[in-house]
Amino acid sequence: MSLITRATTVFLSVLLTLVWSMPTGAADPEPVDLVVYGGTSAGIAAAVQAQRMGKTVIVIEPSQRVGGLTTGGLGQTDIGNKAAIGGIAREFYEDIATYYEDASAWKFQRSDEYRGGGQSKTAAGEAAMWTFEPSAALSVYEDWIERDGIRVDYGKRLDRSAVMMTRSLPARIIAIRMESGETYRARMFIDATYEGDLLAAAGVSYTVGREANEQYGETLNGVQTKMAIHHQLRNGIDPYVVPGDASSGLLPHIDPDGPGEEGGADHRVQAYCFRMCLTDHPDNRIPFEKPDGYQPLWYELMLRNYEAGENAAPWINSPMPNRKTDTNNRLGFSTDFIGQDYDYPEATYEEREKIVAAHRLYQRGLMWTLANHPRVPENVRKQVARWGMCKDEFEEGNGWQDQLYIREARRMVGEYVMTQKNCQGLPVEDPIGLAAYTMDSHNQQRYVDENGHARNEGDVQVGGFPPYGISYRSLVPKRREVSNLLVPVCLSATHIAFGSIRMEPVFMVLGQTTATAAVIAIDDQVAVQNVDYERLASRLLEDKQVLTYAGPEAKPGIDPKSLDGVVVDNSQAKTEGGWMVSNSSGQRVGMNYLHDGDASKGDCVAVYEGKLKRPGRYQVNLLWPVHPNRASNTLVTITDASGKQHEVRVNQRDSKSGGQANLGEFELEASAIVEIKNEDSDGYVIADAVQFIPVGVAGE
Repeated sequence: MSLITRATTVFLSVLLTLVWSMPTGAADPEPVDLVVYGGTSAGIAAAVQAQRMGKTVIVIEPSQRVGGLTTGGLGQTDIGNKAAIGGIAREFYEDIATYYEDASAWKFQRSDEYRGGGQSKTAAGEAAMWTFEPSAALSVYEDWIERDGIRVDYGKRLDRSAVMMTRSLPARIIAIRMESGETYRARMFIDATYEGDLLAAAGVSYTVGREANEQYGETLNGVQTKMAIHHQLRNGIDPYVVPGDASSGLLPHIDPDGPGEEGGADHRVQAYCFRMCLTDHPDNRIPFEKPDGYQPLWYELMLRNYEAGENAAPWINSPMPNRKTDTNNRLGFSTDFIGQDYDYPEATYEEREKIVAAHRLYQRGLMWTLANHPRVPENVRKQVARWGMCKDEFEEGNGWQDQLYIREARRMVGEYVMTQKNCQGLPVEDPIGLAAYTMDSHNQQRYVDENGHARNEGDVQVGGFPPYGISYRSLVPKRREVSNLLVPVCLSATHIAFGSIRMEPVFMVLGQTTATAAVIAIDDQVAVQNVDYERLASRLLEDKQVLTYAGPEAKPGIDPKSLDGVVVDNSQAKTEGGWMVSNSSGQRVGMNYLHDGDASKGDCVAVYEGKLKRPGRYQVNLLWPVHPNRASNTLVTITDASGKQHEVRVNQRDSKSGGQANLGEFELEASAIVEIKNEDSDGYVIADAVQFIPVGVAGE
């Protein structure tokens, strides 16, 4: 042991003894090993793990409800590849399955009547269920808290000016004080909030908004107008209050300063919304009502969007048990309150409450408008009006929850920054868990384009990669800043990498990891930055965490270069929704292919761009590995040189096709677009490769 390390160890030992012996106020809790600020899913997983490892722990939850988004409406679990999830996170989903095995859990539907797609089915060899009502998730967490004797202090917000720290290096948090006056002392601290309030108050480096692509060598960060294909407004929509009159001012929530430099950094964060839990059961349904304070002009852009040709309900209404839903944003104008959250990450508590209230007013008004406004197409009004809030969920809010979907806020800049390169294959040397979702950013602004029309910007959906490791160093601050704080939610990642990592089961994984590291740091009397990785990884594996992806060994697929014409593989496609990666079939083109898991119908889109040598007439083929579980009606859309879209339905289960379908001959621009969608499909939709073969093109 070096003199510096020995001196540091002695210093930490003395400091911990002093912290433990500091007098507490009459209302202050006794010092503990670990304080977890934030009772999100990450926070609860951390507390369970710390207790299992024999340490004392207190969870401080600023609201009156634990679980964050997992109990706040996000019951259609986003993960991409469930093989990435182990440990306490998988225990949660297994306990959800157990919850629904009890007949008393089925109040408004029989269990055999419920079909939630791939999310509700248990895979071979496991007993997990991945869709659930908010109340079911809360029941599981409350059972855990009671079972493990975990102390949760509700309704206590951090005094963001009262984080007590040592001045000498290494810097440590000694105690934190709440607005209500209580002071909490601990050896280790975890910031498990969506906002990152503790890390910011402790002086840890962080960022808000999008980095420029050039900062980390990325391509999908910063302003992304060229990616603005999906969740987009119809063309030609006038952005002014009085159509054609710029002097009347822009419609609400259109940014006059947008869009900014393509790929450039900005302050914007992706849009927030409430993940509504709706029902169509008459005994449990609360009809949508026009809210007090309704702002009709907030929805004018949506009405113009319908008048411009939109004709669908703007939601993903995923089925949940008991005839309920997890309802999320879809199309160009929906539940996302675009551009109205920029101030939230750094705002005071009072300012945040106003932002949350504005989001609730917007979404309540949106649902009433969709169900009742005469300018909304009749088919949409009928579809929306049959639904309503649930009487038995979020009862204090008449069906409306307090938990806003904070898709991103602060992001720590720690010892290692996860980037797009990690998502797409650059390995880390210290993986402590896996992420597996598409790089996913919701829209961040509305602006006026060069043609004077309203447009959305910020939506990015790029997947097609297998599960990848998250670095332990991305969970700890820079070593010169704070030595006893870990961050499982607002971890160190760029905007676009965070968009892949930020899924609730991954947060549970990272919560368990940070608690394990905190315990090891306490036992070894070292800073969190000096936790022995091999020891940490060994304990995580012992606790059934998944650190590396052990999917099927890849057998060589068909080399795209061996095929005629221009072939675009799924690895080059731009994707939206929860596509999963597979390489189980040797008939595929390239290293792997995508499938939709026979779930989330209408949500998955893969966009193939053929970069052709010149415009002209081309035969377009779809290539995929055939299997009996495939969809017989996969929707493929080809956009020709005139902009006309041609829809073709392909039978991907037909063994006679040989895994190839001629979609037709089309006049195409040099940049040709083909889309594969899982809308209304009756089996697994496959996105593998698209082939463009010239037909009578001069010089070919």
